Amino acid sequence: MSGVLRWLLRRLLSAALVVAGAATVAFAGMALTPGDPVRTLLGTSPATPEVVAEVRADLGYDQPLAVRYARFIGRLCTGDLGDSYQLQEPVGQVLAEQLGPTLELALAGFTLGLAGALLLAVSTAGRRRLPVRAASLFELTTVSAPGFWTGVLLLGLFSFQLRFFPAAGDTGAASLVLPAVTMALSIVGTFSQVLRNAMERALDQPFVLSARARGTGELALRVRHVLRHGLLPLTTLSGWTIGALLSGTVVIETVFSRPGLGRVLAAAITSRDLPVVTGVVVIAAAAFSLLNILVDVVYRIIDPRLRSTLP
Repeated sequence: MSGVLRWLLRRLLSAALVVAGAATVAFAGMALTPGDPVRTLLGTSPATPEVVAEVRADLGYDQPLAVRYARFIGRLCTGDLGDSYQLQEPVGQVLAEQLGPTLELALAGFTLGLAGALLLAVSTAGRRRLPVRAASLFELTTVSAPGFWTGVLLLGLFSFQLRFFPAAGDTGAASLVLPAVTMALSIVGTFSQVLRNAMERALDQPFVLSARARGTGELALRVRHVLRHGLLPLTTLSGWTIGALLSGTVVIETVFSRPGLGRVLAAAITSRDLPVVTGVVVIAAAAFSLLNILVDVVYRIIDPRLRSTLP
């Protein structure tokens, strides 16, 4: 148990360093962006030099960059993400309100994409050329198509013409269908290719011949034996994909006019709302780091031989 705890503590420490590094990069990127952030925050409204100086002092922009960074890291270590410059609300509250719709969309799209990839890979791995070529063409199309283009096509067909689903907003399960399908199509091709290649390698192993000699059916052989050997590379890809979906939903949320972290991040970058930008970056980095730890745990569940690598 002590070895497992030491391993977990090391991974959590690495995750904390990753989060701090990502936050530092976000801070530097916003600080080095050309232009006066205070003027950007004030917008086109007229402001006297005294008002500008007062706002600059309130936000800490009158301090040297090193002092601002030290204060930023100090607040971050205490869990304080600050207040949004534009919304005048705590960043934690702003992100908490938007995290739910983003999680809902990301998990729905990931689940649909994974289910489609499993169906494609299991049904085509090791099969004749025609089914594999058809599946490969579909995979290439879905991987190559930009998400916004796919979303616009689905909107035009299923919302504006057939009127099956709402065109915008977050009004229930029906409004989630098209955004989730759009997101699923962007990952199903990659997942299917990776899983099918791994399954085809597993189908050439001696245990497959032994299982067939024992009378195991083809479907049972693929699902119970071969699929397990193909899950390791897919697990690695899944961990990265979920993190990317959480932090990269801005296009889908914009096309379908859904609330979420993506739209908040886009608006914050435009208005140089540093606390909100760094808050989203911290959440994304923490999600990637924790998912990597989860992936390592799942590895050892799938393949018991890896359990001996724990300290």
